[in-house]
Amino acid sequence: MTITSRTLGAGAATALDRLTAARAGRRPCAPVRDLLPAGDVEAAYAVQSAWVGGQVAGGARVVGRKIGLSNPVVQAQFGVGQPDFGVLLDTMACAARAPVDIARTLQPKIEAEIAFVLAEDLDGDVIGRAEVAAATAYVVAALEIVDSRIAGWDISIVDTVADNASSGLFVLGDRKQGLGRLDLADCAMTMRKTGEGGVQGGDVVSTGMGSAVLGHPLASVAWLAATVRDLGRPLRAGEVILSGSLGPMVPVAPGDVFLADISGLGQVSATFTEGSR
Repeated sequence: MTITSRTLGAGAATALDRLTAARAGRRPCAPVRDLLPAGDVEAAYAVQSAWVGGQVAGGARVVGRKIGLSNPVVQAQFGVGQPDFGVLLDTMACAARAPVDIARTLQPKIEAEIAFVLAEDLDGDVIGRAEVAAATAYVVAALEIVDSRIAGWDISIVDTVADNASSGLFVLGDRKQGLGRLDLADCAMTMRKTGEGGVQGGDVVSTGMGSAVLGHPLASVAWLAATVRDLGRPLRAGEVILSGSLGPMVPVAPGDVFLADISGLGQVSATFTEGSR
């Protein structure tokens, strides 16, 4: 069954309205966990699905999924103990090397990830690392600009799931890398930030390894593929999958420039505008 605002219960519908108003009014809102049964992740996903459905009905296109809270460091940052997922829309994609309009976000943070682009559907009965690898066209360095509509990032697992896993924007690097013999668990990430000039000599603000993502990025994507298959929304060929943060997320301010280097995958950067928020 397709979930819409009309098929949600009263509390979930109010949660959807609260989050939608925060987006439209560009003003963070109170948490929505008080509107849903305590710890009810299924209800939170219903809110997420209804919001995505509304965006698609308005002309947006689903281009992939994202896995959130897959890194223990990030889980600790927000006091949660399990991964979640959200939906990527074409309206969230930012062109490589093009300035990112910070006014498109409310409370942005940035994290470096390994993105998968699928060559085949992932909808089989058995989905493990081998099946994910076989279905992958290539991987690429990526930056996810996460964003919360919840004021002060005061989130529980229910809040972030309802808020489309705190999705915001994303940037993909230019280098498309086949998996070959590349061991993604061994990929090391360093992210630097500067407010002026180039980022090569900027301050290191985040580091991490592929092994921090549920033990291996392939395992992370396998978890997502099996989860959404069971929900009747399997991963399809052509989708972009953000496999999870390699290191701690970092707050973003107007004028910031970030560059992430992931061994074996190359670099990806984002420059944020200094315009008024």
